[in-house]
This record gives sequence, structure tokens and C-alpha cells, in this order.
Amino acid sequence: MKLTILGCYAATPRTLTNPTAQLLEIKNHMFLIDCGEGTQVQLRKHKIKFSRINHIFISHLHGDHFFGLPGLVSTFRLLGRDKELHIHGPKGIKEAITLLLKLGDSWTNYNLYFHEITAKESVLVYEDDKVTVETIPLSHRVYTNGFLFKEKEGQRKLNIEAAEKYKIDKVYYQKIKNGKDITLDTGETISNSELTLDPDAPKSYAFCSDTAYKPDIVPVIKNTTALYHESTFLHTQEDLAVKTKHSTAKEAAIIAKDAEVGTLVLGHYSTRYKSIELFKTEAQEVFANVQLAEDGKVFEF
Repeated sequence: MKLTILGCYAATPRTLTNPTAQLLEIKNHMFLIDCGEGTQVQLRKHKIKFSRINHIFISHLHGDHFFGLPGLVSTFRLLGRDKELHIHGPKGIKEAITLLLKLGDSWTNYNLYFHEITAKESVLVYEDDKVTVETIPLSHRVYTNGFLFKEKEGQRKLNIEAAEKYKIDKVYYQKIKNGKDITLDTGETISNSELTLDPDAPKSYAFCSDTAYKPDIVPVIKNTTALYHESTFLHTQEDLAVKTKHSTAKEAAIIAKDAEVGTLVLGHYSTRYKSIELFKTEAQEVFANVQLAEDGKVFEF
């Protein structure tokens, strides 16, 4: 599971920092999460193939999280895209994007599907044979959801030593991985559990931005491999966090600790602070395994 941070700062783009956008690679999928201004430039900078992006997830309709989307949709058209594109986001995302396409007389030459979300509880918004994506209801100044990406459990792995021990022909290997027992020429049946190993534990990623401190999301994100949680402010500006419905680094760490996640990644920093290391220092007083999102940084979990 690979996460590329395309942008992780709050509010407006600056010379060296970008608003929120992330790319999650999981089970051969490439999911774009939020799409602030400059996202397509960042995608090019990091040599990410546009054609591999088939699903985009938008948390909410504040500009620093979706103003890059109209340009990206248009660029896909200019590049001759023919694959369908799915956009998952709050009600209103379809109207916002299609109005611009209409006014510019620039309808896509590929199928563009909008999946608008209105639920106030966690709901399943995407599923295939490899992954699921569920919403994480958040608390912000407008309707906002985070997203929980989860791998499904994979096939059991072939125990080569056991297969060779019983002199099982390779033609039966796939059958074994599919969970079948094997009957030898002698008539002895070897159970599948003896011929296979447990699959790798499924991984998961929770994206939470933007939100006020919201402890009731803990059961939804319990035991996730990695959690990205906004930390717009330090705790000394808790009053601003409450007023603007954002979180502090300390509050993000409390969520991570209570949810028993593997890694906490902080981001969505206010540009009022001279060093983002301050966020890590504050969070580590509560939760040990803290990483800082930075534009261009890649995490592998």
C-alpha cells in the first residue's frame, strides 16, 4: 500500500506548498483523494500516469480540496481519454463540475459518472473483488466525509515445502491456493491447511480531512494500518480549531491512540507556523508512531 502526498497544506497554494491531494495505490488501484489546485501539475511532477486514475474521492466542497478537479477532468479530455471516470463526493459536486463544462462547451469524450454522497453515517461507496471504500462522517463547516480504504483478504499462499514433500504436481498448485484439499495417488487426502500459509493481513487506510475533533469516528477506523488526520493547528490555538471546525495535532493523536492505528500521518497545516516539526512533537506526546505529510513525500505501509 503506497501513499503519495501531492499536497497537504491548508487554504491557499504557495510557491512550495500545495493544498490537499493524495494518491493511494492499493491492490493495483490508483485512487485520487481530494484534488486541490495544482493537482495535475503535481501528478505530472511525480510521473503518475493519468490513465491509471479511474476513481476520485472528494471529501467536501471547500476550494482547497476540489478546485483542481475541473482542470483535471478537462485535461483527461484533451489527452483523448476513453476510459470512464468515477467521481465520489458530496451532493453538489456534479452541479459544480458540469456547469463549468457546459459554460466552456467542453463536454468530456469519455463517460463521466458522479456518485453523490448524502449519508450522515458510514456507508459503502465502492467495492470490487479486492478493496472496499467506506465513508467516515466528519464534522466541518460544510458536509464532509473522510474515506476508509480496506483491502479484502487475499488467497492463501502455497506452502512450497509441503507441496514438494508430498510430491504434488504443479498443475494442482492453483487448486490448492483456491482452498481445495488434495488427494494423493495413494488415496491419502492432504488438507488444504497443511499445504498453504495464511495470506498477508489486509491493510487499510483512513483519510480524515477536514474535521473538528470527533471521537465517535474511532470505531469506524479502529485498527487501521495508517490514518491521515488533519492537524491544522497546534493545541495553543485550540480556540481557532473550535471556531473553524478543525483539529489540533494533539487531538489527531488522541484519535490515533484510541483507534489503535498503526501509523498516524499529520497534515493540512496552517501556514502560520514556521516549522511543521512542531506538529509532530505535540502529537508524539500522546501517540508514538507519528509521520508528517509533506508535498511529494511517499509512504509505504
